[in-house]
Amino acid sequence: MQTIEIRPLTRDEVVSVWQIERREIVQEVYRFTDGRLQLHSEFYDTRDWPEGEPELYTPILLECYDHGGTFTGAFAGGKLVAVAVVDARPVTDYPQYRQLSFLHVSHDWRGRGLASRLYRKSMQIVKEQGAEGFYISSTSTRHTVEFYLHQGGHPIEQPDQKLYALEPDDIHLIHQF
Repeated sequence: MQTIEIRPLTRDEVVSVWQIERREIVQEVYRFTDGRLQLHSEFYDTRDWPEGEPELYTPILLECYDHGGTFTGAFAGGKLVAVAVVDARPVTDYPQYRQLSFLHVSHDWRGRGLASRLYRKSMQIVKEQGAEGFYISSTSTRHTVEFYLHQGGHPIEQPDQKLYALEPDDIHLIHQF
């Protein structure tokens, strides 16, 4: 078994997040309706990052890094295989929280506890910085939403207006530490 190194990313390594293999078969998604999560059948065969996403989000990630964001990576053989990103800036409508803005694990590395390790490490860092919890705008896939629920997140009725406008189909959650 290959050794995993968990460490902060340097600014130059931020662009390596796009090396993470996002491949996934999705069969169910959640919707937050009438104050509760409801599971729906939907099929997606995700093969890669959506077209244009690296070009759109790289400047956003670099700006997050430059504002003190936390970038924690899991490396195997020198290659980034998982990453968690927490924005250091307060969430507009929830200033006591910090946004867990990016958490991805390469397809072949899923199921090994890397997401949980990165989540806990990120949580420890932002707790030390004085934040009260995470704000999470999660993709609606069953696997992803259930991961955040298992970590301690819960859906909120009143999402942050700015983040909701960016991702209205996401499931918006709070994890108070």
